[in-house]
Amino acid sequence: MYAALTERVIVNEQGIQVVYPNWVPRFFRKGWSLPWSDVKQLKPRTTGQGGVVYYFLTHEGKAYLLPMRVAGFSRLVKLVQENTGIDTTDVYPLAQAWMYLILLCFTLLLLLVDAWTIVTALTGGNIS
Repeated sequence: MYAALTERVIVNEQGIQVVYPNWVPRFFRKGWSLPWSDVKQLKPRTTGQGGVVYYFLTHEGKAYLLPMRVAGFSRLVKLVQENTGIDTTDVYPLAQAWMYLILLCFTLLLLLVDAWTIVTALTGGNIS
């Protein structure tokens, strides 16, 4: 899990690159690099849960997943448009920030219920 969270997206004038630290085994998470000149288009695909993800398609027909869970996603999309000339006005992140806030609230609620259950079990469960 920690290895997946260490993914870094590097964007510069030459291209986009997804890299992982050296301690992450290559068979587990392999990064990639794509020069802007190789990008033919940005193709949307619907996920099984009904969301939309985007793939960079190259002139050779290879596909690279556009990193969508990055800080500054709108800035990333703007850089993609500037460097490739592809219209990205309809490209949005997979999950909005408010969705993560709702997940955080439910997680905190579950932690409170777990804590209450443990305290009740340790005190003998005497509820009068």
